[in-house]
Amino acid sequence: MNFMEELSILELASKGGWIMIVLAVLSIIAVYIFVERFIAIRNAGKDDKLFMDRIRDYLKNGDVKSAINFCRVTNTAAARMIERGISRMGKPAAEIQTAIENTGNLEIATMEKRLPVLATIAGGAPMIGFLGTVIGMVEAFWQMSNAGGNIDISLLSGGIYQAMITTVGGLAVGIVALFAYNYLVAKIDGVVNEIEAKSLTFMDIVSEEG
Repeated sequence: MNFMEELSILELASKGGWIMIVLAVLSIIAVYIFVERFIAIRNAGKDDKLFMDRIRDYLKNGDVKSAINFCRVTNTAAARMIERGISRMGKPAAEIQTAIENTGNLEIATMEKRLPVLATIAGGAPMIGFLGTVIGMVEAFWQMSNAGGNIDISLLSGGIYQAMITTVGGLAVGIVALFAYNYLVAKIDGVVNEIEAKSLTFMDIVSEEG
């Protein structure tokens, strides 16, 4: 108990060696990606319940320019997709649908930007931590073999707990990154459902106008 009180988390981490520096860098990258993607996805998925109603009103009145301007002011993934559809009005419905789908795919790809890096950190950090543990164990047993008959159990145990620190660090970074990744994926799925619903509504408006 006294040992744990005297040894702070920072001091404990510093005993993990250069592997802990790598894990610290990965954790900073993971936090940056999460915050940056969270803000981007939130902005892309802002939902105006009256958005499609106003688009419908503009198009029924033949005010295409105001509809496009409204989309640009709204500046969400769905708005950019609908803007592309409006710009294709007057052309065959299949062509409008294709333009909307292509824009939607681009929006999804933009939202998913950097997520593979976050997923790689989630899967790679525990492995890096385990690598540090293996290296530490090798060093501990190497020291024990060099000690010959003068084996100091405290030296061995100290080397082992230092080696285990990297596994704990790797698991901590990996778990946090995994939860962050799954949360962002869920947020993107929500935005995708929203833009799909709006695209169907827009195609209904197109068919009514046609």
